[in-house]
Amino acid sequence: MKRTSRISVTSRPALLGAVVLLAVTTSSVAAADDGRGPLGVTADTVVTRHSARVGALFDADRVGRLAGGHFCTASVVHSGQGDLIVTAAHCVAGVDGALVFVPGYRDGRAPHGVWRVTRRFLPDGWAKGRDEDSDVAFAAVATRDGERLEDVVGANRFTTGAATGATAVTVTGYPDSREVPISCTNRPVPHSRTQQRIDCPDFTSGTSGSPWVNGDGQVVGVLGGHEQGGSTADTSYSVVLGGEAAELYRDATAGR
Repeated sequence: MKRTSRISVTSRPALLGAVVLLAVTTSSVAAADDGRGPLGVTADTVVTRHSARVGALFDADRVGRLAGGHFCTASVVHSGQGDLIVTAAHCVAGVDGALVFVPGYRDGRAPHGVWRVTRRFLPDGWAKGRDEDSDVAFAAVATRDGERLEDVVGANRFTTGAATGATAVTVTGYPDSREVPISCTNRPVPHSRTQQRIDCPDFTSGTSGSPWVNGDGQVVGVLGGHEQGGSTADTSYSVVLGGEAAELYRDATAGR
């Protein structure tokens, strides 16, 4: 099922009530971009300089009334131009009208500004056939008041060719039923030769495009792919980032 909440698509069922931190006792911990914590537990994302790199996507006509309007997740990745975000292809393909990205979005507020998407970069596999093995995309954003996005919030490194499950990753995203992001750290496992999956509770509609970030600040997955991210709230998927993703990243950083 699709992870967007747009009226024209089918979304995962929203959770009733808030996501809460589960009280568990475990000796399993994992390095993540914001520190160490128990595996497989979902909680509200702590505000840090790293979490500011993850944000929500909105239709541009929501500027000025952001609350309740986000439909997907994206995150800042390093580029020479300092203007690049990564998300799922199904979040930005075929979307009519302009989009904006709000890094660090919380409770209707844009603590690091609202950034207008100027270009979208889709892989051939998705553009020509909506291939689930190509469900990743980049977008460039315009500068604001002379500043580049990456200079304001920093960026993670988009990394292809990483072995699935080599390290634990932290997944951060925006369920459309909530106004703060959630995060979960766990170790992904192969689903197929071209897809990877991770068990993290409560990643419902709106979390497509969520980055999978390892302890070295590398984006090694993007929530999407199989079933456009998954048909249940507790297991999520990503394309295995390989040659096609690497080529797309090169095109996006070159502005082609």
